[in-house]
Amino acid sequence: MSHQVVVLILYDPLKLSDILSAWEAVGIHGATVLYSTGLGRLNAAKGLRDDLPLMPSLEDFYSNPDEIGRTIFSVVEGDEAVKAICEATRKVLGDLHVPQTGLLMVLPLTYVEGLIPRKS
Repeated sequence: MSHQVVVLILYDPLKLSDILSAWEAVGIHGATVLYSTGLGRLNAAKGLRDDLPLMPSLEDFYSNPDEIGRTIFSVVEGDEAVKAICEATRKVLGDLHVPQTGLLMVLPLTYVEGLIPRKS
């Protein structure tokens, strides 16, 4: 069975918990979440700060992390898992064609190492 990477660029960080719960409900138990910002926010000067400390942490890069989007990704196995995660995402976010909602991508993997299978 083939593995794929599901990537969701989530515009509204307040929906992060709902997304992760929805993904878990359909059997996705591993995901990585990163702070992310796009070119539009950077151009609007709402993204990165220019007054960073000498040794900044990741959170120091953002003026208000609660306003910065999140990028969530997970490696899933099989088309059924992809279908389930996409449907769960749409249930939480609605129509992804609406601006400033999110961007959902599925990418095929040609190689993966280090995945730990979940025990039933």
